Amino acid sequence: MQSKFCVPQCRRREVLLLSPQGITYHSLMEELESTQGVGLSKPARLGLGARLRGYFFAGILVLAPISITVYIAWLLISFIDEQVFAVIPPRYNPETYLPFSIPGIGVILMLVSVTLIGALTAGYLGRLFLRLSERVLNRMPIVRGIYGAAKQIVETVISNKSTAFREVVLVEYPRKGAWTMGFLTGRTIDQIAGASGQRLVNVFVPTTPNPTSGFLLFVPEADIRRISMSVEDAIKLVISTGIVTPAAQRTEAPARSLPRAS
Repeated sequence: MQSKFCVPQCRRREVLLLSPQGITYHSLMEELESTQGVGLSKPARLGLGARLRGYFFAGILVLAPISITVYIAWLLISFIDEQVFAVIPPRYNPETYLPFSIPGIGVILMLVSVTLIGALTAGYLGRLFLRLSERVLNRMPIVRGIYGAAKQIVETVISNKSTAFREVVLVEYPRKGAWTMGFLTGRTIDQIAGASGQRLVNVFVPTTPNPTSGFLLFVPEADIRRISMSVEDAIKLVISTGIVTPAAQRTEAPARSLPRAS
Protein backbone atom coordinates (compact mmCIF):
# COMPACT_ATOMS: atom_id res chain seq x y z
CA MET A 1 0.00 0.00 0.00
CA GLN A 2 1.30 3.42 -0.95
CA SER A 3 1.73 5.75 1.96
CA LYS A 4 -0.50 8.79 2.15
CA PHE A 5 2.46 10.96 3.03
CA CYS A 6 5.33 11.88 0.76
CA VAL A 7 8.85 12.44 1.95
CA PRO A 8 9.58 16.19 1.98
CA GLN A 9 12.19 17.19 -0.54
CA CYS A 10 14.70 20.03 -0.25
CA ARG A 11 14.28 22.77 -2.78
CA ARG A 12 16.59 25.79 -3.01
CA ARG A 13 15.08 29.12 -3.95
CA GLU A 14 16.27 32.72 -3.80
CA VAL A 15 14.33 35.02 -1.50
CA LEU A 16 14.50 38.71 -0.69
CA LEU A 17 15.33 39.86 2.78
CA LEU A 18 14.76 43.42 3.97
CA SER A 19 17.22 44.82 6.48
CA PRO A 20 16.06 47.26 9.23
CA GLN A 21 17.68 50.12 7.28
CA GLY A 22 15.45 49.42 4.27
CA ILE A 23 18.26 47.91 2.17
CA THR A 24 17.26 44.90 0.07
CA TYR A 25 19.77 42.15 -0.52
CA HIS A 26 19.66 38.57 -1.72
CA SER A 27 20.30 35.53 0.37
CA LEU A 28 20.06 31.84 -0.42
CA MET A 29 18.09 29.61 1.90
CA GLU A 30 16.70 26.12 1.84
CA GLU A 31 13.09 25.30 2.57
CA LEU A 32 11.29 22.04 2.96
CA GLU A 33 8.27 21.68 0.72
CA SER A 34 5.97 18.76 0.16
CA THR A 35 5.86 17.24 -3.30
CA GLN A 36 2.10 17.63 -3.12
CA GLY A 37 2.59 21.38 -2.61
CA VAL A 38 0.50 21.63 0.58
CA GLY A 39 1.03 22.43 4.18
CA LEU A 40 4.42 20.89 4.99
CA SER A 41 6.80 23.70 3.90
CA LYS A 42 8.95 25.06 6.70
CA PRO A 43 11.78 27.53 6.01
CA ALA A 44 15.08 26.72 7.59
CA ARG A 45 17.13 29.28 9.51
CA LEU A 46 19.86 31.21 7.74
CA GLY A 47 23.34 30.14 8.57
CA LEU A 48 25.91 32.42 10.16
CA GLY A 49 27.86 32.73 6.91
CA ALA A 50 24.79 33.81 4.95
CA ARG A 51 23.88 36.42 7.55
CA LEU A 52 27.41 37.84 7.65
CA ARG A 53 27.51 37.98 3.86
CA GLY A 54 24.19 39.85 3.77
CA TYR A 55 25.35 42.34 6.41
CA PHE A 56 28.60 42.88 4.53
CA PHE A 57 26.84 43.78 1.28
CA ALA A 58 24.37 45.96 3.18
CA GLY A 59 27.32 47.84 4.66
CA ILE A 60 28.80 48.34 1.19
CA LEU A 61 25.49 49.78 -0.04
CA VAL A 62 25.53 52.27 2.82
CA LEU A 63 29.19 53.26 2.83
CA ALA A 64 30.03 53.29 -0.90
CA PRO A 65 27.86 56.31 -1.91
CA ILE A 66 28.96 58.27 1.16
CA SER A 67 32.64 57.49 0.59
CA ILE A 68 32.49 58.42 -3.10
CA THR A 69 30.71 61.70 -2.32
CA VAL A 70 33.18 62.66 0.40
CA TYR A 71 36.14 61.76 -1.82
CA ILE A 72 34.92 63.82 -4.79
CA ALA A 73 34.07 66.76 -2.50
CA TRP A 74 37.55 66.52 -0.95
CA LEU A 75 39.22 66.56 -4.37
CA LEU A 76 37.17 69.57 -5.46
CA ILE A 77 37.87 71.53 -2.29
CA SER A 78 41.58 70.70 -2.41
CA PHE A 79 41.79 71.78 -6.06
CA ILE A 80 40.10 75.14 -5.35
CA ASP A 81 42.30 75.72 -2.29
CA GLU A 82 45.46 75.11 -4.31
CA GLN A 83 44.38 77.45 -7.10
CA VAL A 84 43.36 80.23 -4.70
CA PHE A 85 46.47 79.99 -2.51
CA ALA A 86 48.66 80.05 -5.63
CA VAL A 87 47.60 83.64 -6.41
CA ILE A 88 47.52 84.94 -2.83
CA PRO A 89 50.77 86.36 -1.43
CA PRO A 90 52.05 84.39 1.58
CA ARG A 91 51.53 87.29 3.98
CA TYR A 92 47.82 87.40 3.09
CA ASN A 93 47.41 83.65 3.23
CA PRO A 94 45.51 82.66 6.41
CA GLU A 95 47.34 79.33 6.61
CA THR A 96 50.64 81.20 7.06
CA TYR A 97 49.53 82.18 10.58
CA LEU A 98 47.95 78.84 11.49
CA PRO A 99 49.85 75.82 12.84
CA PHE A 100 47.74 73.50 10.67
CA SER A 101 45.90 73.52 7.37
CA ILE A 102 42.13 74.01 7.27
CA PRO A 103 40.42 72.63 4.14
CA GLY A 104 37.89 74.95 2.58
CA ILE A 105 39.53 78.30 3.28
CA GLY A 106 40.24 78.75 -0.41
CA VAL A 107 36.60 77.99 -1.25
CA ILE A 108 35.40 80.61 1.24
CA LEU A 109 37.83 83.21 -0.12
CA MET A 110 36.71 82.46 -3.68
CA LEU A 111 33.03 82.86 -2.78
CA VAL A 112 33.72 86.13 -0.96
CA SER A 113 35.78 87.45 -3.89
CA VAL A 114 33.11 86.57 -6.47
CA THR A 115 30.43 88.22 -4.33
CA LEU A 116 32.50 91.40 -3.94
CA ILE A 117 33.17 91.56 -7.69
CA GLY A 118 29.45 91.22 -8.36
CA ALA A 119 28.69 93.99 -5.88
CA LEU A 120 31.29 96.30 -7.43
CA THR A 121 30.08 95.75 -11.00
CA ALA A 122 26.52 96.56 -9.92
CA GLY A 123 27.50 100.19 -9.30
CA TYR A 124 28.14 102.94 -11.81
CA LEU A 125 31.94 102.76 -11.63
CA GLY A 126 31.85 98.99 -11.90
CA ARG A 127 29.66 99.04 -15.00
CA LEU A 128 31.89 101.69 -16.55
CA PHE A 129 35.00 99.59 -15.89
CA LEU A 130 33.24 96.52 -17.31
CA ARG A 131 32.30 98.33 -20.53
CA LEU A 132 35.84 99.58 -20.99
CA SER A 133 37.24 96.09 -20.40
CA GLU A 134 34.85 94.55 -22.92
CA ARG A 135 35.74 97.22 -25.47
CA VAL A 136 39.44 96.38 -25.10
CA LEU A 137 38.79 92.63 -25.36
CA ASN A 138 36.58 93.04 -28.42
CA ARG A 139 39.47 94.70 -30.27
CA MET A 140 41.76 91.69 -29.84
CA PRO A 141 41.47 89.35 -32.87
CA ILE A 142 41.59 85.96 -31.12
CA VAL A 143 40.57 86.91 -27.60
CA ARG A 144 37.31 88.55 -28.66
CA GLY A 145 36.00 85.31 -30.16
CA ILE A 146 36.79 83.31 -27.02
CA TYR A 147 35.41 85.99 -24.70
CA GLY A 148 32.22 86.45 -26.72
CA ALA A 149 31.47 82.72 -26.87
CA ALA A 150 32.22 82.20 -23.18
CA LYS A 151 30.08 85.15 -22.15
CA GLN A 152 27.14 84.02 -24.27
CA ILE A 153 27.30 80.46 -22.91
CA VAL A 154 27.45 81.60 -19.28
CA GLU A 155 24.60 84.07 -19.73
CA THR A 156 22.48 81.42 -21.47
CA VAL A 157 23.04 78.78 -18.79
CA ILE A 158 22.59 81.09 -15.79
CA SER A 159 19.61 83.01 -17.17
CA ASN A 160 16.32 81.90 -15.59
CA LYS A 161 14.52 82.42 -18.91
CA SER A 162 16.83 80.05 -20.75
CA THR A 163 15.49 76.79 -22.16
CA ALA A 164 18.95 75.19 -22.26
CA PHE A 165 18.94 71.67 -20.81
CA ARG A 166 15.35 72.01 -19.69
CA GLU A 167 13.90 69.03 -21.57
CA VAL A 168 15.03 65.46 -22.09
CA VAL A 169 14.24 64.02 -25.51
CA LEU A 170 14.84 60.92 -27.60
CA VAL A 171 16.21 61.02 -31.13
CA GLU A 172 16.90 58.26 -33.63
CA TYR A 173 20.69 58.23 -33.61
CA PRO A 174 23.07 56.93 -34.93
CA ARG A 175 20.72 54.93 -37.17
CA LYS A 176 17.02 54.45 -37.72
CA GLY A 177 15.50 52.26 -35.03
CA ALA A 178 18.21 53.08 -32.43
CA TRP A 179 17.15 55.74 -29.94
CA THR A 180 19.53 58.04 -28.10
CA MET A 181 18.76 60.30 -25.16
CA GLY A 182 19.64 63.99 -25.52
CA PHE A 183 18.89 67.44 -24.17
CA LEU A 184 16.88 70.04 -26.03
CA THR A 185 18.92 73.28 -26.05
CA GLY A 186 16.93 75.56 -28.35
CA ARG A 187 15.86 76.24 -31.89
CA THR A 188 18.30 76.05 -34.76
CA ILE A 189 19.41 79.35 -36.26
CA ASP A 190 17.83 80.46 -39.51
CA GLN A 191 21.01 79.93 -41.55
CA ILE A 192 21.01 76.20 -40.82
CA ALA A 193 17.24 75.68 -40.75
CA GLY A 194 16.84 77.54 -44.04
CA ALA A 195 19.45 75.40 -45.77
CA SER A 196 17.68 72.20 -44.69
CA GLY A 197 14.21 73.48 -45.53
CA GLN A 198 12.79 72.09 -42.27
CA ARG A 199 12.00 73.34 -38.80
CA LEU A 200 14.97 72.15 -36.74
CA VAL A 201 15.86 72.12 -33.05
CA ASN A 202 19.23 71.77 -31.33
CA VAL A 203 19.74 68.52 -29.43
CA PHE A 204 22.88 67.84 -27.40
CA VAL A 205 23.67 64.12 -27.16
CA PRO A 206 26.09 63.45 -24.27
CA THR A 207 28.61 60.63 -24.22
CA THR A 208 28.83 57.95 -21.54
CA PRO A 209 30.15 58.11 -18.84
CA ASN A 210 31.42 61.67 -19.37
CA PRO A 211 28.41 63.90 -20.17
CA THR A 212 30.56 67.01 -20.64
CA SER A 213 31.41 65.82 -24.15
CA GLY A 214 29.02 64.80 -26.88
CA PHE A 215 27.44 65.70 -30.21
CA LEU A 216 25.29 68.60 -31.35
CA LEU A 217 22.51 67.43 -33.67
CA PHE A 218 20.11 69.54 -35.71
CA VAL A 219 16.95 67.44 -35.75
CA PRO A 220 13.50 68.14 -37.20
CA GLU A 221 11.17 68.99 -34.35
CA ALA A 222 8.69 66.38 -35.51
CA ASP A 223 11.32 63.62 -35.14
CA ILE A 224 12.09 64.15 -31.45
CA ARG A 225 10.24 62.40 -28.65
CA ARG A 226 9.83 64.32 -25.39
CA ILE A 227 9.99 62.16 -22.27
CA SER A 228 8.86 62.91 -18.72
CA MET A 229 12.27 62.76 -17.06
CA SER A 230 14.16 65.46 -15.21
CA VAL A 231 17.57 66.60 -16.39
CA GLU A 232 19.13 65.36 -13.15
CA ASP A 233 17.76 61.84 -13.62
CA ALA A 234 18.88 61.84 -17.25
CA ILE A 235 22.43 62.83 -16.31
CA LYS A 236 22.52 60.08 -13.66
CA LEU A 237 21.37 57.62 -16.30
CA VAL A 238 24.14 58.71 -18.68
CA ILE A 239 26.92 58.72 -16.08
CA SER A 240 25.94 55.29 -14.72
CA THR A 241 25.72 53.82 -18.26
CA GLY A 242 22.06 53.00 -17.67
CA ILE A 243 22.49 51.30 -14.30
CA VAL A 244 20.83 54.04 -12.23
CA THR A 245 17.23 54.52 -13.36
CA PRO A 246 14.63 57.04 -12.12
CA ALA A 247 13.02 55.90 -8.89
CA ALA A 248 9.47 56.78 -9.94
CA GLN A 249 7.66 57.64 -13.14
CA ARG A 250 6.61 61.27 -13.41
CA THR A 251 3.52 62.59 -15.09
CA GLU A 252 3.88 63.81 -18.64
CA ALA A 253 4.77 67.51 -18.59
CA PRO A 254 3.23 69.81 -21.20
CA ALA A 255 5.60 70.68 -24.03
CA ARG A 256 7.11 74.15 -23.70
CA SER A 257 7.48 76.37 -26.71
CA LEU A 258 11.03 77.28 -27.60
CA PRO A 259 12.10 80.84 -28.41
CA ARG A 260 13.01 81.43 -32.02
CA ALA A 261 16.78 81.52 -32.63
CA SER A 262 18.13 84.74 -34.06
